[in-house]
Amino acid sequence: MARKNLLQGLMDGAGDKKTGEGADASAKPVTTPRYAKGAIGAVSQSIQELKARSVIEVDPRMVDAAGVADRLEEDDADHAALVESIREYGQQVPVLLRPNPNYPERYQVVYGRRRLRAIKELGLQVKALIRDLDDRALILAQGQENTARKDLTFIERANFARQMRDDGYERKVIGDALHVDKTVISRMLSVADVIPVDLIEAIGPAPSVGRDRWLALKDAMDRTGASSTEAVALIDPEMGSDHRFKALLESLEARLKKPKAAPKIEAATVADVDGNTLATAKWAGGKMTMVMQADGGFDRWLADNLKEIHRTWKSETGE
Repeated sequence: MARKNLLQGLMDGAGDKKTGEGADASAKPVTTPRYAKGAIGAVSQSIQELKARSVIEVDPRMVDAAGVADRLEEDDADHAALVESIREYGQQVPVLLRPNPNYPERYQVVYGRRRLRAIKELGLQVKALIRDLDDRALILAQGQENTARKDLTFIERANFARQMRDDGYERKVIGDALHVDKTVISRMLSVADVIPVDLIEAIGPAPSVGRDRWLALKDAMDRTGASSTEAVALIDPEMGSDHRFKALLESLEARLKKPKAAPKIEAATVADVDGNTLATAKWAGGKMTMVMQADGGFDRWLADNLKEIHRTWKSETGE
């Protein structure tokens, strides 16, 4: 009997002492059950932690997009290789999901988008870890997972930083997500803020292109007066991303190096009364140049009387 009472007190708090001999037995004091903080509470907490660490299978059609766009384009060859790998060996690494805050029965992907796409194409269930993450934690997890892979290009990271900044995240949060300091973030944003998004998307990830060459592209656009629309029109989508960037930059730089059209030159020979060449005259660039031999004194006379000759011309022409 004593053991029964002991267990009853453990579970419902009845073992708490009464406040006095005359206390009403039906008026139980409001207390926190001991198991909430004791051994049973620890077991309950451990179960929740195990659930958070356990891998479950989810229908990929129940998973929605979330976070910010990290990749500018998908490589078809890489995607095909991933599909074949999962087809042959199965999904080796789980994706990370969170419950969709707007539709509790659905999920949002935190990271593992490429795996999710491949598994959906194969018609399989996706192996996933589920975490309750707010938007800030989601962005941090996405950015840190991308940084750990070290396969996002400079412009993809810069575009990622720009989207976070535009969504209202502070520089420190952006730095934590990308695992870089504020100086590097400033360099990334210096490019993402001057290269139009539509042009970045048209060029793609450009793995071999760093900050200085992206800024060189912007400088070439400014110097040639080329708009984003004009630049996009110069891109051949059949080329690889690196080649698209190179071809565009070379095209714009060629415009800068294009020589100016030579001025139109008119020439004439002036003969004296005997039919001999007296002088040659050339007109170019709004100027006239006359060359004559300095002998016989006519050259001096012409120079001395040029003012009077000009006056006579104005009188005769009404100028």
